[in-house]
Amino acid sequence: MSFAHDTLVWFSKSFGLFYLIGLSVAVMIYACRPSKKQEFDAAANSILTGEDKPWR
Repeated sequence: MSFAHDTLVWFSKSFGLFYLIGLSVAVMIYACRPSKKQEFDAAANSILTGEDKPWR
């Protein structure tokens, strides 16, 4: 199968655009679910300990 370069470029740009848009929508739906709020809040605060303060 021989495809013209322009056809492959068009397909890759179109498919890549729709793929990234779809992936972004899926991630936003996953991240904004109310059931995930507690899990994300715990992950945001888990790196903070009592020693986290300025050096001086």
